[in-house]
Amino acid sequence: MYAPERQQAILGHARSVGRVDVNMLAEQFDVTPETIRRDLNELERRGLVRRVHGGAIPVERFGLELPVAQRTSRNAEHKERIAKAALDELPDSGSIIIDAGTTTVRLAEMLPADRQFTVVTHALPIAAMLAERPNITLLLVGGQVRQGTLAAVGGWSQAGYRSVLADVAFAGTNGISRNRGLTTPDLAEAAVKQSLIASARRTIVLADHSKVGHDEFAHVADLSEVDTLITDSEVDANMAREIHDAGVEVVQA
Repeated sequence: MYAPERQQAILGHARSVGRVDVNMLAEQFDVTPETIRRDLNELERRGLVRRVHGGAIPVERFGLELPVAQRTSRNAEHKERIAKAALDELPDSGSIIIDAGTTTVRLAEMLPADRQFTVVTHALPIAAMLAERPNITLLLVGGQVRQGTLAAVGGWSQAGYRSVLADVAFAGTNGISRNRGLTTPDLAEAAVKQSLIASARRTIVLADHSKVGHDEFAHVADLSEVDTLITDSEVDANMAREIHDAGVEVVQA
């Protein structure tokens, strides 16, 4: 096995169980502990794990956000299917809010060209993508731009959303569970998400299976504020059932 393949396998195992041990990995991959340490150092250099005594922990366990470019490549096929399923939730024409996020970017890419939409967003990548679309009236909500998400946050952003009422909000999230609802690592991001959810008649959450049953630091909204969750076919059945039983329609793409 080549080093990149081994490192990818180590990262997958770390995300699955929450922590990896150097000696255990050395035995599993039949390599020396020094080789595993080099692998973990490389994963840490790329911002994917944090080294701890005897092993490593994936950055997600610390409530840290990966850079946009790294998050875009994770579960890319699932995000593609989720975004395609979300097209069924679009109004025939009208106004939509598109939240910041790597799955919501895919939705923005797929917006049909034969219908007129007013799109409200605080996400710079989405705004740049839609700015020249002739069938799109784009409203860009401003504020301080966070480097980690390339999204505007702060009082200006919240005020911007409070001034509109859209037909549908397509929201992203870092975590969704029965007990905590929608969560995200950053308080400023959470506040903007709260505002955009309150500014739409319906809220559709787009989240791949890795987000379902997962809780982050900052609370965004209870499940009572969500109409539909669109996730992928690998979602844990029990977790999906819990969310459905809380009154949320669950669509598996």
